[in-house]
Amino acid sequence: MRATTAAPPQRHVIRARGAVQGVGFRPFVYRIALEEGLQGWVLNDADGVLIEAQGPADALARFEGRLRSDAPPLARVESVQVESQPALAVDAELAGFRILASPEGSARVTTSIPPDTATCADCLAELFDPGDRRHRYAFINCTQCGPRYTLTRRLPYDRAMTSMAAFPLCPACAREYTSPADRRFHAEPNACPVCGPRLSLVDAQGQRLTAEGDDPIAATLSLLLAGQIVAIKGLGGFHLACDARNADTVALLRERKHREAKPFAVMAPNVVSARAWVMVDDAEQRLLQAAERPIVLLRRGVAEGDNSSNDTLPETLAGVAPGLHTLGVMLPCTPIQFLLFHEAAGRPAGTAWLGAPQDLLLVMTSANPGGEPLVKDNAEALARLQGIADAWLLHDRDIVARCDDSLLRATAGGPPQFIRRARGWTPRPIKLAHGGPSVLATGGWLKNTVCITRGDEAFLSPHIGSLDNVATCEALVEMTGHLCGVLDVQPQAVAHDLHPDFFSTRHALALAAAHGLPAFAVQHHHAHIAAVAAEHGEAGPLLGLALDGVGLGSDDAAWGGELLRVDAAGSQRLGHLAPIPLPGGDAAAREPWRVAAAVLHGLGRGDEIERRYGHRPAAAAVHQMLDRGLRCPPTTSAGRWFDAAAALLGAGETSAYEGQAPMQLEALAARGMAALPPNAGQGLVTLLPDGTLDPLPLLARLADEKHAATGAALFHQALADGLARWVAQAAERTGLRTVALGGGCFLNAVLGELLVPRLAALGLRVLQARQAPPNDGGLALGQAWVALQQLQTPQTRLQLRPTPTLGD
Repeated sequence: MRATTAAPPQRHVIRARGAVQGVGFRPFVYRIALEEGLQGWVLNDADGVLIEAQGPADALARFEGRLRSDAPPLARVESVQVESQPALAVDAELAGFRILASPEGSARVTTSIPPDTATCADCLAELFDPGDRRHRYAFINCTQCGPRYTLTRRLPYDRAMTSMAAFPLCPACAREYTSPADRRFHAEPNACPVCGPRLSLVDAQGQRLTAEGDDPIAATLSLLLAGQIVAIKGLGGFHLACDARNADTVALLRERKHREAKPFAVMAPNVVSARAWVMVDDAEQRLLQAAERPIVLLRRGVAEGDNSSNDTLPETLAGVAPGLHTLGVMLPCTPIQFLLFHEAAGRPAGTAWLGAPQDLLLVMTSANPGGEPLVKDNAEALARLQGIADAWLLHDRDIVARCDDSLLRATAGGPPQFIRRARGWTPRPIKLAHGGPSVLATGGWLKNTVCITRGDEAFLSPHIGSLDNVATCEALVEMTGHLCGVLDVQPQAVAHDLHPDFFSTRHALALAAAHGLPAFAVQHHHAHIAAVAAEHGEAGPLLGLALDGVGLGSDDAAWGGELLRVDAAGSQRLGHLAPIPLPGGDAAAREPWRVAAAVLHGLGRGDEIERRYGHRPAAAAVHQMLDRGLRCPPTTSAGRWFDAAAALLGAGETSAYEGQAPMQLEALAARGMAALPPNAGQGLVTLLPDGTLDPLPLLARLADEKHAATGAALFHQALADGLARWVAQAAERTGLRTVALGGGCFLNAVLGELLVPRLAALGLRVLQARQAPPNDGGLALGQAWVALQQLQTPQTRLQLRPTPTLGD
């Protein structure tokens, strides 16, 4: 017999791209390479993960398949490219498999940093094990969890590029970091009580409130239970925390923060404890317990044994979310937060207590006084939170990038809806239908975010805020520079809102002028629809229904209830809501009773203005403005029609925060919906021959409605009916069967639940915002997508040029 000859080894150079740094990918590669008997190495670089592996062909094939199928939980492998190379002789240098250090510098970046994630089960087991060296250590983490984005300065993702560079590893942590079999192998934030960050509890003068050796966590809990307000440093910024069950302390926090009525979020230790205050279904439970740990908007009340439509909170929580039927709830995300509840539970050993009911419920609201950016630095916290906080729980690990809590709502049978997209998702990219030159989009005025595209991915920044103060404008500039740096992107074009006076517009145009970049002005409602189209990979043509508070129209008027035709070339206005006067201009947005007065005047019932709203000092003046047509600019805003309905029904004559009256109207509608037949409100919203949709007949009905909840439900039913008929007519006229829904009004769950089934029943394909908020928090994504499509034209491509780094 002839002896068989072993097949010669093969050598492959393998490139993995995606979220493959900071998630334990290199240790994973090392482990499966050894299991498959391969020789070679793996390293991080600015393009992702680079692997060289040599061995039998079948072993290489299995290895390459496992790079996708067996990847670590936090990894997101976008692509695996393989290139064959001549095999090398196996010598001492090639023998075995190694993890190499990252090379310095790179000309191109296609990798991304993963988001911050909640403390994993393995770390929690160590955190609460009295025998573990990290027992109750407030900065425990591993490759499966912990901070990533918020402590990273730039790529590649190595410790030297993070704020953990200030904490050299002790021998024990260094052994973990360099041991391929360890869960903390190349976990960049790895630390322990010997070598890592430390907590301190201080007063307003920065003086320690605990003696050496005392536990700041225990002292913090004591302050909270005593009715104090504590500023707590987290992953992406500070929270202001207090006992949610202490109504006096909650009221004091509102007074100090000048937050009259806007709802606070609360933190419960677990789902079973949260169910004492809110109803939680299976989808909501999964969202609460997800690694991203968002705030989840939940229906108030107790489901077990409750046959009523109870949507009220106990008196002790009445001040947390006044006038609303929902409550924002989150579970602990960081070790500090877990330790506060562990302390409240009596410091039990093990993890069984994590699932047990507990009474402690904390208000956990962003520390952003006066609507300014989230506080992130220790000195900044002591300065800006003076007069608000009674004590400060600090640590000495720097927060590099601000990142607020994400806020979501679960939806029936589909992905959740973002209300605010930030921690846990930033900087996770949104995949686009095609790539192109990098675009920087600077968003709008309210709920500002910025967006940067890289190839066929869009990176939406975390929530920045409303650009009505210098600090938030500066934060926009800072965020722009940080995102460009951390993604190693040099934008070749900018996009911005059509409004010339927005700071975001001026910033974009300044960058364009400084670096010779093309600039694209995108109409506000076009951007809303484009954002939804972008996440669904749609270039159009399609119909767009954009409903929000306000945005500058292409005719320089105030728009907000728009039916559009959108394609790659631009948008066409097919129709709009009937204009409604705004007595006093912008004051009407803060005082919905003024819009209700305009409705009464339009109905020929102006004599009722003083009778209904005579307790308002400006009632007579508003009546005169309407009679004379002075200082009453018209708007097609859907939000103002919601305001008018709320004020007519007594659901909100003034608004202390954006959207308050419509949110209170929605809460009433949720309560009153069961009493209405499904066809209630049909035909109450009139479709006019010129394509205008007129809700005035509906408001005439509401003006005489005696039951607020019934009227609120009728408003939503009738509006959904009218909107569906409006879209159906446009679909018939244009032949388009896809409609995208965008704008802040689509955060109204009642409206969405009524409208979407109606549109689907008409045979229309409905696109909704699911990867970005439908409100202005997603506007930059739409601007970027419009610019990318415009950049596909040959004329525009000729204008592009290489650009220096922003900030040079």
